[in-house]
Amino acid sequence: MSDETKAPQDPETKQEEQLEATALPINIHTQYIRDISFENPDAPHSMRAGLPMPEMAVNIGMDARALKDDDLENLYEVALTVSATAKREDKTVFIAEIIYGITVSIGDIVPEEQHHPLLLIEIPKLAFPFARQILADLTSQGGYPPLLLNPVDFQALYMERFKEDIEQARQAAEQGKTN
Repeated sequence: MSDETKAPQDPETKQEEQLEATALPINIHTQYIRDISFENPDAPHSMRAGLPMPEMAVNIGMDARALKDDDLENLYEVALTVSATAKREDKTVFIAEIIYGITVSIGDIVPEEQHHPLLLIEIPKLAFPFARQILADLTSQGGYPPLLLNPVDFQALYMERFKEDIEQARQAAEQGKTN
């Protein structure tokens, strides 16, 4: 056993230490609905009882762009787009879409080449629960059961979307090692 005894810590100091230990290299400045839309083209006919469940098509997109700011470096806007279309036979039951925006700054400890995946994987992971809830409320207010989307693997979406760029970067890195 150790002879050292620790002095009791001030609760505020302990909390600050915990926050510093878990701090991420990003700072979220704002979250907002950039655009939202709900179309219910066949209402009220599409809401009659006894109709079969519609087929759903859900599409998710991510985009990021740099923002100019005199006070903040590495400031970006990330837009998460979630759209859902419900169809029954050849008729559209509803179309719901949200573009959910987040402005973030990335700390200097993150190398520039890691900004892109951070912005298009990690930030959408943080935004998705908010966009999901808004979409569920939107479909519910449109007269349908809430649309509850399953969790999304944003890393897999990123890898699929940028697979050619990733492969080219990997090949270039391998060629650099052999030269």
